[in-house]
Amino acid sequence: MSRQVQERSFDDAVQWLRDHGFDILEAPGTEKRVFLKKYGVSAAIQPDGDGVKVFAHPGYLIQGEISKLVDRGYQKFLMTTKSEVPATADHLKAVHEFSEELKEATGMSSLYNESLGTVSDSYHYDRVKDRDQAEAARPKRPWKDTPAAKPSGKKRA
Repeated sequence: MSRQVQERSFDDAVQWLRDHGFDILEAPGTEKRVFLKKYGVSAAIQPDGDGVKVFAHPGYLIQGEISKLVDRGYQKFLMTTKSEVPATADHLKAVHEFSEELKEATGMSSLYNESLGTVSDSYHYDRVKDRDQAEAARPKRPWKDTPAAKPSGKKRA
């Protein structure tokens, strides 16, 4: 059964976040842009008409920088401009809880697949890489280098 999501105004969302233990820091040099922090995760929001817009998506803080979650198929990583750290279960749980609380505060819709667990910012699977390029422009894959065995003309009795 679907529920109507009630979108909150920017000021109502900021008040809700304060009341629920988020650290709020005004962005320097801007009006009504705030950085949020809780569980070692941070994001940034700003007013958007009557609602709220997220301009820096939630990410775990690494050396004071909001990281992006990258899924490489075999492992998730937290990437910043300076470093890359393998994501632990604690990192993923913190990002997930922060994201769910942020959606509740702002009135954004919470999707089923996102409610199941943490969703990565990008996916880098080796077998999917370069698929958007033309067939001739794609690099040769190791598993495609071996030619198929040709059947011999001999038959067994």
